[in-house]
Amino acid sequence: MNNYSNKIAITTGDPNGIGAEITIKALNLLNLPPKDIVIISNKKILNTYGKLHDNYELLDIEYNAQVVPGEISAEAGDFAFRALQKACEIKPKFIVTAPTSKEAMNMAGHHFEGQTEVLEHFLAHDGQKAEMLFVSKDFRVLLLTRHCALKDVASKLKKEVIIEKTERLRSYFQNKLYIKKPSFGLCALNPHAGENGIIGNEEDNFIIPAVEAVRNRGINITNPMPADTLFIKAVQNYINGDKQPYDCYIACYHDQGLIPIKAVASEKTVNMTIGLDIVRTSPSHGTAFDIAGKNIAKPDSIIEAIKYCLY
Repeated sequence: MNNYSNKIAITTGDPNGIGAEITIKALNLLNLPPKDIVIISNKKILNTYGKLHDNYELLDIEYNAQVVPGEISAEAGDFAFRALQKACEIKPKFIVTAPTSKEAMNMAGHHFEGQTEVLEHFLAHDGQKAEMLFVSKDFRVLLLTRHCALKDVASKLKKEVIIEKTERLRSYFQNKLYIKKPSFGLCALNPHAGENGIIGNEEDNFIIPAVEAVRNRGINITNPMPADTLFIKAVQNYINGDKQPYDCYIACYHDQGLIPIKAVASEKTVNMTIGLDIVRTSPSHGTAFDIAGKNIAKPDSIIEAIKYCLY
């Protein structure tokens, strides 16, 4: 097997979504040296959605089905899974993933919540866990829970979970971003941070004890703060180009964290997988089946995902 340890591996995601189209557009606009990139896809899929200007190396993944833009199929889901598996096998410097369909992958028998969990399955060792971090410039949001129903969030937010995830976040800042003592703003689970137990008692029962535990480990973190209050300053600073008051915001659940960052940086936000040996980046949007094959998909977010790997 060739040595890919200095390359960025790019998977084109679901064949029937916009992944191949935005990958082609992004690489044509960025004009990166071919030696730095390996594309994990299929020639038929790429030819369906456009033409690359440069001769990038292609690791061709077999795909015998027809490319049908907008269709959700088991064949497409299996292809997307196998491409991601290949990216993990070659152990590149970075992995950039175009969007996949959870439904299609599950139809193919690959029962994962998303690509983050697939990456953890193939790359984790010695107790490593993958975490989902969303980034636009210095506006960063970590999710304590990912793709789970809102009714299940409180049961998944245990004291130990908050401690472990905050430790992994600190490790990423120290070892990858070289920020020795990062500061974290923590969102409360309940409105008004529970209002001293009137609205909810999760803050008192396990979130504040978790905060006290990580502070004893030297981590700079706030008490759980009402998310609407916490993100006001974050959004204002992003719009004004000012420095964020915290190096990262920690959100209890998916929409709590993603609404503010996507509201101000929808096409500039990068979805990152951290906590593993290889950092993965991806656009923050999905497969966009409704516009697949129409040549109108914007590559902005995947451009940001690729650019993150260059610095």
